[in-house]
Amino acid sequence: MFYYLTFGIILGLSAGFAPGPLLTLVISETLEHDTKAGIKVALAPIITDLPIIILTLYVFAQLSRFHKLLGTVSLIGGCFVLLMAYDSIREKGNVLNLQAATPKSLSKGILANALSPHPYLFWLSVGAPTMAKALSLNIFAPLLFMSGFYTFLVGSKVLLAIFVGKSKTFLSGNIYRYTIRFLGLVLGILAFALFIDGLKLLGILTV
Repeated sequence: MFYYLTFGIILGLSAGFAPGPLLTLVISETLEHDTKAGIKVALAPIITDLPIIILTLYVFAQLSRFHKLLGTVSLIGGCFVLLMAYDSIREKGNVLNLQAATPKSLSKGILANALSPHPYLFWLSVGAPTMAKALSLNIFAPLLFMSGFYTFLVGSKVLLAIFVGKSKTFLSGNIYRYTIRFLGLVLGILAFALFIDGLKLLGILTV
């Protein structure tokens, strides 16, 4: 079960610190108003992701016996995580274009996250397969995965709002840049684990 908790924590940290529409809204809201406003936007995934999770879990519950299909999805998930790793490792710290940001509010944060393809891609290719596999162990394993993922996904964005509220140069500094790159290396390892699971489900790898 510790594997699923760790998996969720690493994915949550990586997604939380990665540049994207929601991160831009969190930071720009913090700069325009205050840290509290940025924190409100950071809570958007908790609201928007629930329907996606329910739908993808239902689909995978129906497909749980189709090992070859699940193996293919696992390989796709590995590619998705590997792409996340690549983007993180090459990150140079220039993550924001605040002048292009839309008007900010919690509702805008929810809308930005709901319309972003990343939550859908993540849950279809990584989240749901991981949850289905965890559920075969026991009920607590998927709960640990989700707890780790959302605690650190939202928590990392909250921390960014706090740091940016105190120092506007934080996102262009070495701490942020090296943190992202380190998480990219760890994501590469997790992508390898997904590839192994996929090959096993497809019967290509028997070890």
